[in-house]
Amino acid sequence: MNQILSIFTREFSGYFSTPIAYVFIVIFLFLNCIFTFFLGDIYARGQADLGPFFQWHPWLYLFLIPALAMRLWAEERRVGTVELLMTLPVTVWQAVLGKYFAAWAFTGIALTLTFPIWITVNYLGDPDNGVVVAAYIGSFLMAGAYLAIGSCISALTKNQVIAFVVAVVVCFLFTISGLPMVTHLFSAWAPQPIIDTIGSLSFLTNFQNISRGVIDVPNLIYFASMIVFWLFANTLVIDNRDGA
Repeated sequence: MNQILSIFTREFSGYFSTPIAYVFIVIFLFLNCIFTFFLGDIYARGQADLGPFFQWHPWLYLFLIPALAMRLWAEERRVGTVELLMTLPVTVWQAVLGKYFAAWAFTGIALTLTFPIWITVNYLGDPDNGVVVAAYIGSFLMAGAYLAIGSCISALTKNQVIAFVVAVVVCFLFTISGLPMVTHLFSAWAPQPIIDTIGSLSFLTNFQNISRGVIDVPNLIYFASMIVFWLFANTLVIDNRDGA
């Protein structure tokens, strides 16, 4: 744990030693406000809830999280510091977890800074704050899943742009897999269990369940499994980087 904490501290402080952290937070908050108050038209709905706020989070994360994750390993590989990192008394999985948790914690800070929108809704009406808390938890878990995918993709290449593009594509596929236009492509030839499995892999489907205030065990298992699987793949990629 000490090694993970050391890497976490190094990575987390590194975000704020460059303009990256501040640019990301400003863009994230700005886009949240635009989507919530203009595209979501939260005032005109006449309902005291944060539905228009959370419904855009999967699409915001689809681009912003890969942009954050693309530098996690691609930059290390490009400048050759990943070899230096592995010479330290840390294992591969400790390095992966330390860097991942630092990025996830930073994402959590950006998400927490959206609290004025929550306060605004409470000032204007009487929302179900239990549902809001559940939606925040779901959003944080979803961000962690996107980040795990981005981290793994970043470890596959030395080019940050390639890491970003590939991560967006992979995340996009997981985001839309539960939409009717996707499941209909398989309905003509695939058995129903396969169609149901494809639909259950959707970020949208699992997040929407939680954002309604229902924190089901299957949804939690889904996000936890996504994070564990992609971090495990991330570890394998870094561990075999010399042969990649």
